[in-house]
Amino acid sequence: MQTNDDSLVEQLCIDIPTAGKMLGVSRATAYEMARLGQLPVIRCGARRMVVSLPALRRMLEGCGKYSAEGNGGNK
Repeated sequence: MQTNDDSLVEQLCIDIPTAGKMLGVSRATAYEMARLGQLPVIRCGARRMVVSLPALRRMLEGCGKYSAEGNGGNK
């Protein structure tokens, strides 16, 4: 089976500044969120961190369910 670069599978990880852009927050805020454990990061060595796109999507889907209930689910 022959493959080429155009048929690559969807990118699984992105850098933190890109995740920040997707979330509509600044680069500094995105790094702060990663430091606080508010972004699903994968550590690659001592300094490099990337954000898992599937985990980020799951996290955002969970936020949507939470906010859709209104008032954080309080009645």
